[in-house]
Amino acid sequence: MSGNTFGTLFAVTNFGESHGPAIGCVIDGCPPGMALSEADIQGDLDRRRPGTSRHVTQRNEPDAVQILSGVYEGKTTGTPIALLIQNTDQRSKDYGNIAQQFRPGHADYTYWKKYGIRDPRGGGRSSARLTAPMVAAGAVAKKWLAEKYGTVFRGCMAQIGEIVIPFDSWEHVPNNPFFAPTADVSQLEAYMDALRKAGDSCGARIRVTASNVPVGLGEPLFDKMDADIAYAMMGINAVKGVEIGAGFASVTQRGTVHGDSITPQGFVTNNSGGTLGGITSGQDLEVSIAIKPTSSIISPRQSVDVNNQPVEVITKGRHDPCVGIRATPIAEAMLALVVMEHALRNRAQNADVGAARMLHMSDAAAASLQASFL
Repeated sequence: MSGNTFGTLFAVTNFGESHGPAIGCVIDGCPPGMALSEADIQGDLDRRRPGTSRHVTQRNEPDAVQILSGVYEGKTTGTPIALLIQNTDQRSKDYGNIAQQFRPGHADYTYWKKYGIRDPRGGGRSSARLTAPMVAAGAVAKKWLAEKYGTVFRGCMAQIGEIVIPFDSWEHVPNNPFFAPTADVSQLEAYMDALRKAGDSCGARIRVTASNVPVGLGEPLFDKMDADIAYAMMGINAVKGVEIGAGFASVTQRGTVHGDSITPQGFVTNNSGGTLGGITSGQDLEVSIAIKPTSSIISPRQSVDVNNQPVEVITKGRHDPCVGIRATPIAEAMLALVVMEHALRNRAQNADVGAARMLHMSDAAAASLQASFL
């Protein structure tokens, strides 16, 4: 009821607070027999962690993950996998002056109204720091899906503030702090430097994809693949919009354009974003998310305190001027968790179904993937 667990067959229960001693998660339902170590998880955590460039919060957390259970002699046992990440660089004093105030754009007011108490240190449970355990769980899901189906998850920044980022190649994404798919990020750096000096923040658009997704994942009504993707993405802090495939561009498209024509060689376009009727088509899952501007800024704004008296709020501390900069690995992880959940559901429900030749693949590739369901 409290909404701390994501998934059913691959259930991830998230725990901790931004300034508590540690954060982490428990993964229940990971299939047994998969080789797993901290190194398999740490790479994605390093991509998300703070303090990696001057354009993000300077909170210096190593985010070193520990596997506490569920792995024996290097392999998953099928029992709950507990992952722990220590908090080592809290500066709770930065939040002392806002303990009785409500920061605009934050969950301070709603938490206080809902629970009658709140942890003001870094936002407590509402902090984006709690995305780290989901990235760790997503890394486990990514590995299983890659080994089972060859599924690959990738993400990049498509826009930051007013700047639309051209897509040149996935190869550029790991080579800059913005996860930008282009070689020249000088304009982005200048934009962020000016934004920080102005004491302001901006939003971002993130694109995330999954390739080599099995055909047939998802249900035709309430548990549609795209519906669950939207649910997962909206669960990420600061996300205010989700698009699947053509998304809102579908409004201006004609039916003759939007419908993805099919040939003997496969689909011609992918306006559907990899799902038809809520079920995966075997095309790439294509998802975009809109992230709002960071709410924690040093520019003064109007608000009220716990006594409903007017106050001027200035948020001090170490914050990302654009939280979207570190959102790419988070979006990848949440997409992986959704695909993992549906892969396990499909294996349980339809393992004995012999699908016809898959339109998007060669005969050999289709036969290989079909065999993996058995």
